[in-house]
Amino acid sequence: MEACYSQAKFNATSYNAMAVVIVSLQAFFGLWINAFIVFVFVIALVKKKSFNSNEKILLFLGCSRFWYFCFVWAGTFIFILYHWLFNIHPLPQVLNAIHSFLNFSNLWASCCLSIFYCIKIANFQHIFFTFLKAKIDRIVPWMLMGSVLLSLIISILVYKNTDEVSCNNRNGTSLGKFRKTNIKTDAHFFPIFFLTGFGFATTFLAVSFSALLLLFSLWRHKRRMQANSVRNVSVDAHIKAIKSILSFFFLYSINFTCSVLSLIYLSKMENPKSLLILVFQHVFPVAHSLVLIFSNPKLEKTLMRTLLWVRCKVSRG
Repeated sequence: MEACYSQAKFNATSYNAMAVVIVSLQAFFGLWINAFIVFVFVIALVKKKSFNSNEKILLFLGCSRFWYFCFVWAGTFIFILYHWLFNIHPLPQVLNAIHSFLNFSNLWASCCLSIFYCIKIANFQHIFFTFLKAKIDRIVPWMLMGSVLLSLIISILVYKNTDEVSCNNRNGTSLGKFRKTNIKTDAHFFPIFFLTGFGFATTFLAVSFSALLLLFSLWRHKRRMQANSVRNVSVDAHIKAIKSILSFFFLYSINFTCSVLSLIYLSKMENPKSLLILVFQHVFPVAHSLVLIFSNPKLEKTLMRTLLWVRCKVSRG
């Protein structure tokens, strides 16, 4: 019996160490990649004193992901190494609310970017689409403000529901009360699951619809250019854009699946399935930021110059 307990304790310790290492590596890459995006656009803002709509969304997305990875890295350390702190009121409620705010800010910003690309690049003759194309630069700031407001509302509701669940758990002492508390806990958690699930589904549907419209428009335009024997450079550019959109849609689909699964294994961090879901969830913002860098000429050129400068410094050193 004692040997089994020691083995279980060893497995839990090794699992926690592995989780800290994996999350730390992902957070490290996510922090540096998004810090690079923020740095490039802040320098550009200082130089030319103005921003286009695409740069505004990318800067907002880079900032939200930078702080998201900061919180994920710190929150994982606190949860695994200092788990007893989660018994102190109101630390769990505050951490859950902050995580919800940063996570949904990240999702809504990427959703805004997908919608912006669809409206700006796609070519449809519908009057409503033409109106959006003409007004999109004025709409973008309101889209970003709306994403912040929606994320804030969700985080406040998450804090409120988590606090109610915590109060019910503290009041349940006897066996009968404990069973009633479990029922109440499930009832109080349902609004959180419904709200977060609705947020995940809404962003996924918006991104999917925008990506499909943009893919159809680019594919139709590519066919026209090939039929008219347009030079291969334009065709290659459209093919590159189609590949970028498909990769983004694939990554977003994985993130949506993992986000839904995380609601099921929300309270079981020690479960190996939870670690796998956590890893795939954090892959999306890292990989998507890399896709954005290599699909943006300014970011790609700056990254290549930076890597070349680092390589020269290392070789000289």
